[in-house]
Amino acid sequence: MELRVQGKRVYAHTGGQDFDPAKPAVVFVHGAGMDHTVWGLQARYVAHHGRSVLSVDLPGHGRSEGPALASIDAVADWIAALIDAAGAKNATLVGHSMGALASLNAAARHPARVARLVLCGVAGKMPVHPDLIQAAEKDPGLARDLIVDWGFGGRGRIGGNTAVGLWLSTTAQRLIDRAASGVLATDLKACDAYGDGEADAAKVACPALLVLGEADRMTPAKAGRALAQAIKGAEAIAIADCGHMMMVEQPDATLDALTGFLGRP
Repeated sequence: MELRVQGKRVYAHTGGQDFDPAKPAVVFVHGAGMDHTVWGLQARYVAHHGRSVLSVDLPGHGRSEGPALASIDAVADWIAALIDAAGAKNATLVGHSMGALASLNAAARHPARVARLVLCGVAGKMPVHPDLIQAAEKDPGLARDLIVDWGFGGRGRIGGNTAVGLWLSTTAQRLIDRAASGVLATDLKACDAYGDGEADAAKVACPALLVLGEADRMTPAKAGRALAQAIKGAEAIAIADCGHMMMVEQPDATLDALTGFLGRP
């Protein structure tokens, strides 16, 4: 599905079903250097079980027109504009990593647009080492390898895909390689600059779930639990033997957490 958001062409995968704004909407938001494909299982399942889905390519990512947005606030404003462009009243936001920060910020600053909030692989602050930012600017291959190595838990680094013959870390490498020049560096800088996590958490008024990886070395589960405590009524679920990329490393457990949350009043 293609939309125009803030004057730019945007691609959103709808999970194999036509988007119907009359149904409860779920917007999936990917992380730095990624695109909508990371949500393949979850987006398709949700779309075939009573909800409308927009699994988006953020500006400058995947099939969406650039440039990439340079701040978490800008991505959050874009998410609110996307919901309006789709004709939905509001949506459940399901964000991962950078997408989780933007979803958190959107819930704080655009509460009428956010019905529920699911944050995956998240912490109140997500500082990025200057060497990684420099690598993203000058040696993208090195940045890619560092991110993939740190992004997966043990299973993900030795194959780990539930589909026989596919390798999680190599798939992630190829995905980051597809990103346009400069996109990964822009994303990492946006994460590094965002310092409003705890303040935004205190403003969230909708039901919230945090899905964490017990073996996450990028956003440790301990930091995710601390953020959950700052959101009134939020629940945190930690997936055992799982790194930062839970939606592909432990897709079924991630889906179980998501559907359990969506099914509650």
